[in-house]
Amino acid sequence: MLDFHLAELYGVETKALKRAVKRNLDRFPGDFCFELSVQEAENLRYQIGTSRWGGRRYVPRAFTEQGIAMLSSVLHSKRAVLVNIEIMRAFVRLRELLSTHKDLARKLEELEKKYDEQFAVVFRAIHELMTPPELPPKRRIGFGVEEPKVKYRVMRKHA
Repeated sequence: MLDFHLAELYGVETKALKRAVKRNLDRFPGDFCFELSVQEAENLRYQIGTSRWGGRRYVPRAFTEQGIAMLSSVLHSKRAVLVNIEIMRAFVRLRELLSTHKDLARKLEELEKKYDEQFAVVFRAIHELMTPPELPPKRRIGFGVEEPKVKYRVMRKHA
């Protein structure tokens, strides 16, 4: 998550959050939080739609799950602790969801190996239901004219 999103959740200004992190840099190694590159910050600015005159003057920091957990020890407020608990619960739910999907796929493979050809049709149908549908090809926007390709000749001046 980015620093300005976390500051909003914690109910503090972004500069206060950044200041707290700077004062405790030893608690935030590179795998806990890192600054975006200038190019990444520019791409982000274009996606969000901020102008050059307003908005940020510094590149944002991105925080990993461990960095977010460390923030509650740096920001000493009751809200910081409550928000941190909810964020950790969300990460745990996400991890559980991913693991149950992997477990389901593994169990299905075991069943396929165990049973013979009579259930092959059922297993194929289940696999088709588990794979996400392919997105249709994007249509071109605008008015398109298909013209035949013409070979051009080079005209030479006669002397």
